[in-house]
Amino acid sequence: MNVALAVAPTPFLEDVACYGCGDRAARPFIQAQDDLTGKPGTFQFVSCQGCGLTYQNPRVSLEHIKDFYDDEYIAHRKTNWGPLNKAFDRAMNQLDAAKDQLVSRYVSLTPASEVLDVGCGVGTFLRRLRERYRVAATGIDFKNLASYPALHGTEFHCGLFYEAPLADRRFDLVTMWHFLEHDYDPLRSLRTAHRVLKRGGTMVIEVPRLDSNTFRLFRHRWPGLQAPQHTVLYDREHLVSFVERAGFECVDYLPYGAFPAYFYLFTGAAFLMLKGRGLNLKRAIAPYFVGKVLTAPILAFEKHLNLAMQTVVCRRPR
Repeated sequence: MNVALAVAPTPFLEDVACYGCGDRAARPFIQAQDDLTGKPGTFQFVSCQGCGLTYQNPRVSLEHIKDFYDDEYIAHRKTNWGPLNKAFDRAMNQLDAAKDQLVSRYVSLTPASEVLDVGCGVGTFLRRLRERYRVAATGIDFKNLASYPALHGTEFHCGLFYEAPLADRRFDLVTMWHFLEHDYDPLRSLRTAHRVLKRGGTMVIEVPRLDSNTFRLFRHRWPGLQAPQHTVLYDREHLVSFVERAGFECVDYLPYGAFPAYFYLFTGAAFLMLKGRGLNLKRAIAPYFVGKVLTAPILAFEKHLNLAMQTVVCRRPR
């Protein structure tokens, strides 16, 4: 059954086949809204009848999805938080430190290392690696963010990853922090990562986990849906399958990530209450930090609770 007609057609939507197997037969899975910003629209996720992958269909066309990545999009962080700017910046710095800590368990970075961050956003993670390890850093993002201060000193490419002019076997490390769920051709991106990695090079991917407890709790208001920006919803099986099909060896699978699961607990509860009206981040940031303190005893066990995130560490064979 082609379920593209389940959502009223508009010039901005396009029907797509399964990203995993190319099958067009699918069954409805869940409908979602842009709960974070409150932009209008209801978007359909389906499950492929061939391989079981869950993906958005129809999806917003590549030409029009840019409108959903405006300056208020949280990864681009132009929002003025007023007196809480320092608290927000501290949280972002803690996130970059958590990414660094996770990567350092698998890769020893040196001034001779070349690192690529796909979906690098404003570039603070790469800046941290440049400053701490003196690596040669490269970032790529769908939006042109080259003017952001953190990207100064980083080689930046704007556009689609698989179209970027990057040499074969160049990088020691490729990271994808919450990129793959946004991708319009994830297997092609993973194969591109395989091409640009040196033999024995490492890739780290973090995405929301569909088969998680927060999805079971929040369902159509689960923050991991993030419609319409998220094109694919990965459970453990499909994430591991995708990286192996791209030619990688899985080194480790983690039922958590650098990104705090608490964000999904807080925003999921807020989305349930707001019912699609959008979350005012300036108003929410104070209760966000209060709730983080109150839930700290539970979140101390985050790595064992399968709350929201998953990370796969893989290597290009020598």
